Amino acid sequence: MESLTILFHTLGGYVWGPVLLILLVGTGCYLTIRLGALQIRLLPEALRMAFSPKRHPDMPGDISQFQSLMTALAATIGTGNIAGVATAVVLGGPGAIFWMWLSAFFGMATKYAEGLLAVKYRVKEADGTMSGGPMYYIANGLKMKWLAICFAVFGMIAALGTGASVQSNSLAQSAQASFGMPGWLTGVILTTITALVILGGIKSIARVTAVIVPFMAATYLLGGLAVILFNIEALLPALAVIFQDAFTGQAAAGGAIGTVIRYGVARGVFSNEAGLGTAPIAAAAAKTDQPVKQALVSMTGTFIDTIIVCSITGIVLVMGGQYQSGTTGAALTSLSFDNMLPGPGGWIVTIGLLFFAYSTILGWSYYGEKCTQYALGKRFVTPYRWVYTSFVMIGTVVSLDLVWAVSDVFNGLMAFPNLIGIVLLSGVVIKETQEYLKARDK
Repeated sequence: MESLTILFHTLGGYVWGPVLLILLVGTGCYLTIRLGALQIRLLPEALRMAFSPKRHPDMPGDISQFQSLMTALAATIGTGNIAGVATAVVLGGPGAIFWMWLSAFFGMATKYAEGLLAVKYRVKEADGTMSGGPMYYIANGLKMKWLAICFAVFGMIAALGTGASVQSNSLAQSAQASFGMPGWLTGVILTTITALVILGGIKSIARVTAVIVPFMAATYLLGGLAVILFNIEALLPALAVIFQDAFTGQAAAGGAIGTVIRYGVARGVFSNEAGLGTAPIAAAAAKTDQPVKQALVSMTGTFIDTIIVCSITGIVLVMGGQYQSGTTGAALTSLSFDNMLPGPGGWIVTIGLLFFAYSTILGWSYYGEKCTQYALGKRFVTPYRWVYTSFVMIGTVVSLDLVWAVSDVFNGLMAFPNLIGIVLLSGVVIKETQEYLKARDK
């Protein structure tokens, strides 16, 4: 077992190596240029669409645009926003936060393209529900069904680890540390409430995430802002350190600028998932008749996840100055919050971690079942839901070194077919965007 774990850790190092990171950021740069920095020009319009109270019950789709965004955010705003950012700062130094911001900026263009293609090539199933995502725009847009199946298989496997076991393990550890709750009890409770939601399908998932995600994000953001305001004198020095270290690498492990860039980009991508191909699966279920509108809504997910939520964590960590203390992950974030806002600070992180992990479990369950439906057929969706739920329980009571290593590999493998699809279909993205803007401005 140990040798297998080492093997997958090694494979993960190759999969998440420079080639994938360059492809991810490079695709975002390419799209940013071709779209004329659309993520800047149309961000206000995108945010208005995302949070508009208007509903379109007569439009094709299963859930509202807001619900599709919340489902995608449920999967992306997870332990990476708390533990992942801390790891990036420890290993890459404060400058990693700058490169995280930069990767998110270009990632917004990628997420836009993903959302547009998801709606453009989605299909209506026999039961009236919508299905879409990379497997559909690769198969229907590029006529490369074998590559679409590869994506679906990678996603189906990755969801069991990244979405179910890893998240439930983090939640169980946090519950045990904060409340003394044994892992098995956390597992029973978590598995039960997960099953009650995901067995109801996307509409059930969307209803729950539409409540949980705004609440959890707002609570964490307000708590983080309180920490910053109570220590406002440390804000400007922290920002100065971030920008200075971004180009010197003095605080990075080994003092290398490459290390700063690597961890900043990698953690940014891991957090917002731009280019991995997960969010367009949720985007395809949205009620809309215009691919560009849903693409703009999808784009805001990267902005919210990384530019806002991850920034709060990163800035607090640098302000606290304890990233070289030897502590890392969620423990470092909790320590920083608690030291800078004694009492409620630690609870902000604990509660945030609990909600972030649970919402990610729900979001990824939908991704996994849609990949299963494409790869194996609709009759396997219900069995997959039960398998997924069992992995939630497993994650709370066993060591996850191997599970994490395997899911990390397959999570990264999802990006390759997705990026091929995005780049080769970029002409469709540009054409649809130009037609929409021309019609809008008439």
